[in-house]
Amino acid sequence: MTKKNLSMLLFSSFLIYTVLLLFPDLLFAVASDVVETNTGKGQTGVGYMAAALAVGIACIASSYAVARIGSAGLGAMSEKPELSGRALIFLGLAEGIAIYGLIIAIMILNML
Repeated sequence: MTKKNLSMLLFSSFLIYTVLLLFPDLLFAVASDVVETNTGKGQTGVGYMAAALAVGIACIASSYAVARIGSAGLGAMSEKPELSGRALIFLGLAEGIAIYGLIIAIMILNML
């Protein structure tokens, strides 16, 4: 594991733990009028956190992929201009990762 990957992993875990420590009400949603013990739908905070993590992690992964593919595609196009179509297709696939995360978040929020 490289230093860059390790630092990104440490930063993201620090960010998640900070949010959990600073805003525990968002995670557990323990208000008495919100909690429904019979149906089990009282933990809406976990659903909101899951939706936020789905979008956040997908966008971080998509930005990493776009940065890598974009720079490699630009280098390839400078040598062979006919490769521009392939580079754009790969960039579109990398952008799709963020859209997939958004779709998953919408599906999670519809279940709440």
